[in-house]
Amino acid sequence: MDENQSYFDNISGAGMGMNPQGKPPGKERGSGKGLFLIGLITGISGALLILAICYLGIYIQSAVESGQSMAQSVQKNSGGASFLEDSAIDADVLNKMQTIENTIQNYFYLHDVTEEEIQDGIYKGMLQALDDPYSEYYTAQELEELMQQTEGIYYGIGAYVSQDTVSGLPKISGTIAGAPAEEADLRANDLIYEVDGVSTYGLSLTEAVSLIKGPENTDVTLTIVREGESDYLQVTVTRRKVETPTVEHKMLEDGMAYIQLTEFDDVSVKQFENALASVRASGMKGMILDLRANPGGSLGAVVDMARMILPEGMIVYTEDKSGKRSEYKCDGKKELDVPLVVLVDMNSASAAEIMAGAIKDYKLGTLVGTTTFGKGIVQQIIPFRDGSAVKVTISAYYTPNGNNIHGLGIEPDVVCEFDGEAYYGSEDRPDNQLEKAKEVLRELMR
Repeated sequence: MDENQSYFDNISGAGMGMNPQGKPPGKERGSGKGLFLIGLITGISGALLILAICYLGIYIQSAVESGQSMAQSVQKNSGGASFLEDSAIDADVLNKMQTIENTIQNYFYLHDVTEEEIQDGIYKGMLQALDDPYSEYYTAQELEELMQQTEGIYYGIGAYVSQDTVSGLPKISGTIAGAPAEEADLRANDLIYEVDGVSTYGLSLTEAVSLIKGPENTDVTLTIVREGESDYLQVTVTRRKVETPTVEHKMLEDGMAYIQLTEFDDVSVKQFENALASVRASGMKGMILDLRANPGGSLGAVVDMARMILPEGMIVYTEDKSGKRSEYKCDGKKELDVPLVVLVDMNSASAAEIMAGAIKDYKLGTLVGTTTFGKGIVQQIIPFRDGSAVKVTISAYYTPNGNNIHGLGIEPDVVCEFDGEAYYGSEDRPDNQLEKAKEVLRELMR
């Protein structure tokens, strides 16, 4: 799923309600202010929301039991010998961990630290050692919040948050229509420098999002770096419950249908199916599929949705560290039979790139906008008996033509930069990319 990571406020942003927006993103990445902030260098790449295969059952029960057995071996160990061959954890490491814990308990001044906090820090540190922005440890509470986000109901400010690859800061990728973030005039590509005075630099996306989350009807103040502004912006937003459909649709002029996918969650599959049925019943002659600011989501969801429009053949395939290949195919029985234009931008990531990549490879539609994010790897969430979990990168994915777009993104067929000044400078919110998509679609419909 996400977690791109959507997801978060979600592995998507906002368990606080951070989810994809219901409107197009702002200017392309490159905030001048963000680029010269002291100490901000190229950060870890991230994307909201996550491309993850999430198993809710105790899939790795045997692995947990193995870990318990290792711990028992440690207790029996003596003489400082390693208790498991090729393991980084031996008696010397455990002794040092105990020494560090004693040092913290004896000398740390700012506040009392619980055993649980230290333990969670150890687990999080192990995942951070992988130097992979997409691999991390979730406490039981964090995992529960992550799972709730796939159901389309959030508590927070109603924005989707990803991680900016240039500054390393969390970034607003979009806002939900009618949500607190939109009402407070937060915009796509706003960099979140501080949350209630706490710096977000160096934090993981999950850690930054947790600062933004909070009880309903409470306020959170974000310090924002926005391109074109000479100083920081202080934006106070009141958290509240946000219910967000991940699929929106409507009929435009000349028989053109418009379907916007803001995320690929569990709830998205049925919503997309219903949207397709609705626009077909309304006499659709051509379709615009809007994937802008879509951070991704569930591999299973995007595959199911792709099967509703793609021709027969490969949708996507993955390869793991041992070269094992998993293929996801379409029977072509529901292939889209009208001209198609797909809107993409720099915040279209992960599962959104799987959909866009397959459409482009099959020449089923024309891509309009700007180059996509470039996340071509897959994460899996592996839960443990105590309710916690780890998310780890397990494979790379490839488009039907065998392209891995990681770090590259997908180039549009028709380049069209978003005019953020016009959009945010007018109450009418003119969307030049959408107008370009209409223009291209009219030509295809002739």
